[in-house]
Amino acid sequence: MGDWRLDRRLSVRFTLRPKDDSFYVLFVHAAEQIVSGTALLAELALPGGDVKSVSDRLVVLEEATDEITHTLFEKLNSTFITPFDREDIYRLGSLLDDVMDHLEAVGSLLSLYGLTDLPTLPPEMHDLARILDQQAHLTVDAMQRLKPMKGLEEYWINCNRLENEGDGIYRSLLARLFSGQYDALTVLKMKEVADVLEAACDGFEDIANAIETIVVKES
Repeated sequence: MGDWRLDRRLSVRFTLRPKDDSFYVLFVHAAEQIVSGTALLAELALPGGDVKSVSDRLVVLEEATDEITHTLFEKLNSTFITPFDREDIYRLGSLLDDVMDHLEAVGSLLSLYGLTDLPTLPPEMHDLARILDQQAHLTVDAMQRLKPMKGLEEYWINCNRLENEGDGIYRSLLARLFSGQYDALTVLKMKEVADVLEAACDGFEDIANAIETIVVKES
């Protein structure tokens, strides 16, 4: 006969593990909005890309992500037992929302500043959008694997590698902007867009670091 006290402790431990998957579902939904957002930025590299249309659709995605984040925080405040630390749930939800905010800001700035009147945007901007799209797909895949917390190390390694690549592209973009190719006002406008693109790239790395923290705590 086993030790009934040990059995009881194990029973309590497993009982306290929430069966509700809604936190994980919300994380996936937020990441899916971000994937849609980076896909929209990729449209800007297409011939005749409609920046105003991209900007408007990014606003819709950003509002949808805000709703997801609000639902997540409401659930966090009303749930007694959470799948992992509350502060980590809050941080992860906030970071996902921040990245979507950055993507929406890129579209809005391009539209408001009239940068679409240029013959072409600098190629480095499109390169940064490509990096963001790769990071977004890595992130949605990681959110789908967050519950079992299996095989996530490769995710944060690759996401950080892409962030480093993005830093190099950002520096090349700055070199182009200050090379004399553009007038001073255009440089100021494009520099602001470049900074937001870099912030989005950094935001994905912050998400990866948050996931790594959660996995280490739960392992």
